[in-house]
Amino acid sequence: MRKQKGFSLIELLIVVAIILIIAAIAIPNLLRARIAANESSAVSSVRTMNTAEVTFQSTYPTVGYASTVAALGPSASTGCTTPASTNACLVDWVVAQASTAGKAKSGYYFGDTPVAALNGIIPGYTLDGIPASVNQTGVRGFCSNEDAVIRFTAVGSAMSGGSAACAAYTALQ
Repeated sequence: MRKQKGFSLIELLIVVAIILIIAAIAIPNLLRARIAANESSAVSSVRTMNTAEVTFQSTYPTVGYASTVAALGPSASTGCTTPASTNACLVDWVVAQASTAGKAKSGYYFGDTPVAALNGIIPGYTLDGIPASVNQTGVRGFCSNEDAVIRFTAVGSAMSGGSAACAAYTALQ
């Protein structure tokens, strides 16, 4: 009788089944790790925007705080050659443009809700970071206002309501 070389069909099916079982265990963990990385990036971006808001307010005291996230970033036409209150060059281009659909930074969109101006000066702000796709790019939404405390909501929804609503959320530890 001749010896046959190679693997039998049963052996190949067992190997494929083992690979599928390992993939079924590993893929959800990889997705959770990606969500955790996106949330960490979002918190870092909100922290950077808080610092940029304070710098903006001290640089342009006649304006107060920035009215949009884009005002904290560079100009689309001139870049950072001449910072101004409309484009202060305090955050990078990616963060400044992550407030519109389709331009998320690490799976998050960012917004800036200014407090109503008093005598032409914006006295406060609320920054939002919401996942572009809940349960895929992130599960928590983040917010912060002029007190610079970063807060979150487990739902990952938009933080409507300004400073008062943000203050009601859980502070990030």
